[in-house]
Amino acid sequence: MNIPLFQIDAFTGRVFAGNPAAVCPLPGWIDESLMQVIATENNLSETAFFVKKNSFFELRWFTPVTEVDLCGHATLASAFVIMKFIEPRLTEVAFETKSGTLTVTRSGDRLTMNFPAKPPAPCTAPDDLVAGLGHTPQAVLGSDDYLAVFATEDEVRALAPDFTALSRLNLRGVIVTAPGRGADFVSRFFAPGVGINEDPVTGSAHCILIPYWSARLDRTRLHALQVSKRGGELFCELKGDRVLIAGECAFYLRGEIVVP
Repeated sequence: MNIPLFQIDAFTGRVFAGNPAAVCPLPGWIDESLMQVIATENNLSETAFFVKKNSFFELRWFTPVTEVDLCGHATLASAFVIMKFIEPRLTEVAFETKSGTLTVTRSGDRLTMNFPAKPPAPCTAPDDLVAGLGHTPQAVLGSDDYLAVFATEDEVRALAPDFTALSRLNLRGVIVTAPGRGADFVSRFFAPGVGINEDPVTGSAHCILIPYWSARLDRTRLHALQVSKRGGELFCELKGDRVLIAGECAFYLRGEIVVP
């Protein structure tokens, strides 16, 4: 069995930046255990698999250690592959996923995802969160992930987490955020519990970040930077109970997985 493989750098206009995602188009679903070992072998934060069904695509995402319910950058990368290589006349792609229907639209070089908003609520900071970050945030909130708020971008950039401590948390991961110097806000994302110590650019984290910063800044349109080593840029909008998350993609690699 030969499986097509694309590697796309998401939330960036150039290769070697943003968040690399592996994308595997399939003619039909293969065994879940095979998808997991492929994701483990790829050793990227996410590998996406999709199958066309009528007018939409079924989409699943795997980290090197587990399947996840929602992933932003690999959704953006999957839509990029479909609209560049598979069905280039499309300007909108609909995905059926474990998180419901997700759409991605194309306008020029920018792709915009329509995702569910997940507003965070204040919560008590677990001991492992403070110990893992090595610094006490100004505030801690919770949703699918913990959201740790700091005063400055420099604090966010300087964090050197203890990933063993963070891996013991009961939520998927930890978003750290602060006001930005060249953007409305900056963030980083740590999820060692699902096999990703630091994710370079995390679209799904912005389902939480956008409602938080929209309320704090009293604006629905926001410009965001994820200040990991690779870095990424996101253009965001809150629309009721949905968030729009936009960015570019850069094509890095096309190949084939040979499965005996």
